[in-house]
Amino acid sequence: MSAPAHAERAHALLGASGASRWIACPPSARLTENIPDKRSEYADEGTAAHELSEVKLQQLLIPNNSARRKELETALAEAMASAYYGPEMENAVNDYVDIVAERFLAAKARSQDAVIMFEQRLDFSEWVPEGYGTGDVIIISDGIMDVIDLKYGKGVPVSAFGNPQMRLYALGAWQEYDYLYGIEEIHMTIVQPRLDSVSTDIVQVKDLLEWAGTVVKPAAALAFAGEGEFKAGEHCRWCKVKGNCRARADENMKALEYEFRDPALMTLEEIGSILFVAEQLQTWAKDVQDYAFEQAKSGNKIPLWKLVEGRSNRIITDKEAVKAKLIEAGYEESKLFKPQELLGISDLETKVVGSKKEFAMLVDGLIIKPPGKPVLVPETDHRAELNSVDQDFADEEF
Repeated sequence: MSAPAHAERAHALLGASGASRWIACPPSARLTENIPDKRSEYADEGTAAHELSEVKLQQLLIPNNSARRKELETALAEAMASAYYGPEMENAVNDYVDIVAERFLAAKARSQDAVIMFEQRLDFSEWVPEGYGTGDVIIISDGIMDVIDLKYGKGVPVSAFGNPQMRLYALGAWQEYDYLYGIEEIHMTIVQPRLDSVSTDIVQVKDLLEWAGTVVKPAAALAFAGEGEFKAGEHCRWCKVKGNCRARADENMKALEYEFRDPALMTLEEIGSILFVAEQLQTWAKDVQDYAFEQAKSGNKIPLWKLVEGRSNRIITDKEAVKAKLIEAGYEESKLFKPQELLGISDLETKVVGSKKEFAMLVDGLIIKPPGKPVLVPETDHRAELNSVDQDFADEEF
């Protein structure tokens, strides 16, 4: 591979991936500096997807000589030998590759001299001390630069709009390549193929530089020095001390001082504010519980609490032997099994057919996607607002 493996990426103190946290809460960077990262199987799965996608993109979009083609074939075989590789990853990565290819073709349409780069180290230290990151895909043509990032996870939707990580990548890429290409506009795209989510935020370079100078640079200086004010918020979700942070506890305890009245007596304005409080309290309570559980497992006593054996469900150790015993006792075999049930759409796509596109062609006209169940979200959400459930979902049942 032409760049370091995805898993071998180094992490700066003020890296782009943690920017939403250290911009909002500068001292958290030094507070968590010496706490080791917890490597999860989800992170390893994401690494495998990134490495597979890079090989596929290099094969598809870059002219390669015979020696390089052999290298990429070997790299592809290695990526497909990963324990995390399977039909779902193949389909998700192919969807991502298709999107990148479309963006590159659009860039080529603007200019035949368009360039594409993968796994580029991006230095934004002019605004962030020792700041750097690694961009998945950079495309440049005719004054426009695309910065594209693959998010393989499907637990938390991530939007490109106003995303500090993507903006720092854009700053680093602009700093590196502007003198060659005269970049004026940057398109920042996050692709989450397993959530069928693609979002693109477009920003003018002058606006990006203003944000970097007025928002990022002051916050980064405080964060690097370990100074500033601790501040709780949505960014706490990714913090290593989210379960035992004093500032977060103080902020959430303030919410408990609110004298909750009968909801029927509250105004809609009050209810709107309380919904944010309730969501934060639920998240915080779960993080505190997780932290306490890990401490107790490690042998640290939590006052007033103890570890006990939880409830357990019975399991059959040998299903064939149980079946034989019941049949021998005179019970009908047909009554021992669940009736056949068609697999879900995702399983049919990935485990049976092995391709979303082929499955879609085979069952064309037999799959529908009804309107999603209405949910109440903050007004900053980018989805279109419904007029009302009664009007927009008159024919739906929930």
